[in-house]
Amino acid sequence: MTELHVHLDGSVRPGTVYELARRQGVETGITGLYRMPKKDAIDALSKKMTAPASCRDLNDYLECFRLPLSVLQEEDAIERVAMELGEDLVKDGVTKAEIRFAPLSFCTKHLTPKDAIRACERGVRTAMRQNPDLTLSLIICCMRGQEESPFVKSDRADLSGKEVNFRLLDLVAELKNDVVKAVDLAGAEALYPTERYLPLFAHAARLGLPFTIHAGEAAGASSVRAAVDAGTTRIGHGVRVIENRLLAELLAKKKITLECCLLSNFQTNVFSRREDHPIRRLFDLGVRVTLNTDNRTVSGTNMQKEIETAQRMFGFTDAEIRRMQEYAEEALF
Repeated sequence: MTELHVHLDGSVRPGTVYELARRQGVETGITGLYRMPKKDAIDALSKKMTAPASCRDLNDYLECFRLPLSVLQEEDAIERVAMELGEDLVKDGVTKAEIRFAPLSFCTKHLTPKDAIRACERGVRTAMRQNPDLTLSLIICCMRGQEESPFVKSDRADLSGKEVNFRLLDLVAELKNDVVKAVDLAGAEALYPTERYLPLFAHAARLGLPFTIHAGEAAGASSVRAAVDAGTTRIGHGVRVIENRLLAELLAKKKITLECCLLSNFQTNVFSRREDHPIRRLFDLGVRVTLNTDNRTVSGTNMQKEIETAQRMFGFTDAEIRRMQEYAEEALF
């Protein structure tokens, strides 16, 4: 199987967080964690790292990333978690995957974005050496709002300022290789509209960097329109394009791939009723929809669950699932 959309920091094993937090002295917010039997402690961490079945909104969902991010501020931790995600993907039957992460979020202590990217690259290369049938690559995420209201507060030039995401693209262009392949825009879509970032993706195009864009999840069809205007060939989520039938038909015509993530969409209430999710309608319109996990731990999911949900709720046949897998393989960077 092929997966296009899985976030590193949303897919960390709770047992790994237990070990890293204990070693690093990170406060987990769980009283008496290390006095509990280890199994109970890991269960408690898992509950803290997994979003409820129905969140208030996307920002509520994103709160579940705070704990794993707190332990991913060291190179060895990033490398380990990347390698373990590769192992978990193999166990799930995934043979090709693009793992994405925002290196700026790993730089609250002493790491530079380059340190974070290189550490993650080492981890995925180890996973591939240990699993010769596995092919992994990395998508580096710019974060909405980092240039205005940074979640990484620092005087360092590589972590702040209006040009921070442009500088990150320059770094990715410098590091680009057979593993570090593409860039993305993630974060609070409703607060920081996609339209603001058209110059950023014009810069990515000048640098020769392939890109995907989170759009049409927390914001509507206009966000998808902006992503199309930016020249993207892929869109993270994108499902609210259903609000504009002509735009959905344009996606089909241009063969733009949607990286759909059913269970995380249910959790963040992208649609008020789960059965209103438009993945079936988009597929029938000829849009290249694909199935992905988004965040394996935060959403308590894997590719098998996503496929089972698509078949059970929306009537996708085995042949249609195979078609979506073909779309995913064709869209790989």
